[in-house]
Amino acid sequence: MATAEQIKSLIRSHLSEDDERFNTLALQVAAHEARQGHTALAHDIRGIIDKGRKEQRQNALLKFPKELAGLVLTETAYVPISTLVIPSTLQERIKRIVHEYRQQEKLQKHGLSNRRKILLSGPPGTGKTLTARVLSTEVRLPLHTIQVDKLVTKFMGETSAKLRQIFDLISEEPGVYLFDEFDAIGSERSLENDVGEMRRVLNALLQFIEQDNSDSLIIGATNNPCMLDRALFRRFDDVLHYELPDEESRRLLIANVLGTFKGRLGWKQILEESESLSHAEIDHACRDTIKETILADKQKVKTETLAKMLRERQLTHDRR
Repeated sequence: MATAEQIKSLIRSHLSEDDERFNTLALQVAAHEARQGHTALAHDIRGIIDKGRKEQRQNALLKFPKELAGLVLTETAYVPISTLVIPSTLQERIKRIVHEYRQQEKLQKHGLSNRRKILLSGPPGTGKTLTARVLSTEVRLPLHTIQVDKLVTKFMGETSAKLRQIFDLISEEPGVYLFDEFDAIGSERSLENDVGEMRRVLNALLQFIEQDNSDSLIIGATNNPCMLDRALFRRFDDVLHYELPDEESRRLLIANVLGTFKGRLGWKQILEESESLSHAEIDHACRDTIKETILADKQKVKTETLAKMLRERQLTHDRR
């Protein structure tokens, strides 16, 4: 049966309403029971957890009107801040957002509010969506990703009304709301290809963001900050800029992803091959290398294999 410490940890996580921690501990108990030969019990525990997670996702989705269900992706994230391989200055700013959220009542006593409206900008694959998952994890709120590009194309002519529905939900249901591809509706109003409908949408968005005083975190993510209307920037409490990983960050990221598969690597070659790649591309290359290593019945990654996978990523995007 479960150890006394496991039982106590399960009770503590339940009382603190830390569902993800509770699920993790329950799965550890299942693994323990499986090692003891209690396979039926282990299977039942896993089944209960899987069913509970599915119900949690369904309940979260039910908060959204049916017509928005295809535009909003809901998840319960568990991504600790240590997962982010970014400059320390950027990591400190993310920690500040979390700290202010946790201490918002103290700030309110002095007439101040915590940072809630955050704009993330930078090239694709540099950690913007991952940051939203980290914030969701750290403040213990569900993550709702609004796919803005689909919102515009599917509901052209009634986008403003759909935005109002979303902001009503932001006010009613505390969560982390990520507006992905934010520039799809936040483009500069003076752009030549602009149309009257999109100007109305942008004006509505500016108004909704400014008037929002909910307990939710609102995050906008864009790959093209130069396209955003300048009026948007002052609506956000903080703007975080992401860059492609430098040499030190690439080394740390590769070591973290490879984990126990990391052997003695020729770092000079690896760092040269990974230059100009994003965090996501390096992550994919490392995971592809791990798969190659496993299928070759090897225990450690070879420099040549990793270098080849990194080169493939470079060629895919024709960077050099």
